Amino acid sequence: MNRYKMFFIMIANSLLRRKARMAIALLAVAIGATIISGMITVYKEVPEQMGRAFRAYGANMLILPGGDQPVIHEDTLTNVRKTLADYEIVGITPFLYDSLLVNHQTVMAGGTDFAVLQEVSPYWQIRGDWPAPGEKEILLGAEFAQKLRVSPGDTVSVSGGEGTIVSDYRVSGIVRTGGNEENFVFVSLGDLQNIKSRPDEISLAQVSIVAGQEDLARAEEKIRTEVPGVEPQLVKQITQSQDTVLGKLQALVLIVTIVVLVLTLICVSTTMMAIVTERRREIGLKKALGADNRNIVAEFFGEGCLLGALGGVLGSGFGYLFAESVSVNVFGRGIEFSATIVVVALVMSIFVTGVASLLPVRIATNVDPAIILRGE
Repeated sequence: MNRYKMFFIMIANSLLRRKARMAIALLAVAIGATIISGMITVYKEVPEQMGRAFRAYGANMLILPGGDQPVIHEDTLTNVRKTLADYEIVGITPFLYDSLLVNHQTVMAGGTDFAVLQEVSPYWQIRGDWPAPGEKEILLGAEFAQKLRVSPGDTVSVSGGEGTIVSDYRVSGIVRTGGNEENFVFVSLGDLQNIKSRPDEISLAQVSIVAGQEDLARAEEKIRTEVPGVEPQLVKQITQSQDTVLGKLQALVLIVTIVVLVLTLICVSTTMMAIVTERRREIGLKKALGADNRNIVAEFFGEGCLLGALGGVLGSGFGYLFAESVSVNVFGRGIEFSATIVVVALVMSIFVTGVASLLPVRIATNVDPAIILRGE
């Protein structure tokens, strides 16, 4: 019989003869591997998932007119989108700002694409509905609506100023943002361009990208270099807050992983020491029959590593289920299974059980067969 096969059979039988103790050790390793695998997965997935969550707080980049140009042409946004082809873009919302007369009161108006705006700025709170495409509907800021004393469903007159055509618009909704938007009114981009005779013009664009601060900085520089006539600008409050929160979360995950590793090491080490104490007579007999320290070390390390491998395999599977549950319940999105994380968790489990076996192995090699076999 192949000596490696014989060695494996000997280790396996040794573990099976001590089912209760080994079950406890295996459970400790499996739980440790579950937490480690799950935490590594969360550590890897948190930046992307949190990046998506932060998109609920609005755009993280503005596209402004460059140089002395007062406006941006809509075609330029097509070039911006092409430049950002390698990034995950949530949306690019164009805005044209100009004044309108609403019920004969001058107010700043924003023309935009409402479909994209809902994706880029989901924090806008609408009482009523968003304006429907192709309809003469207007969205009023809460402060301005209170000033006019109108509600969703009412009709207001809209014109571009004195001497221009007056049209009736239905108030589809009232918006609250906690910002200056509450003093504005919003219509479709095409309507404002037609009313003010400013075809193909926009004042700025809001861009929402799923990316960290470093990637955003590279995207900003890429737009500045490759798209003439625009000046990209990061919304630093959002990008810096995102990186700060992510850094703290990842640090917390790392600390928890280290604590779990230490606790697993202590549990396995305690179990292995108890096993060595139980097997002192067996170790003494082996030494008396000619086994040297190398054989004793190989046997106990083999048991520890096999225990770590079994626990690592079990823990990796449960760890993925744990991370999947966290991601679905916290972020509402699943995660992909990663073979790399399984390998890492398996290697760490074997490493921890190997380290945990160091002290018990040292005790085993110090056994004096003469004393043990005399029953002392």
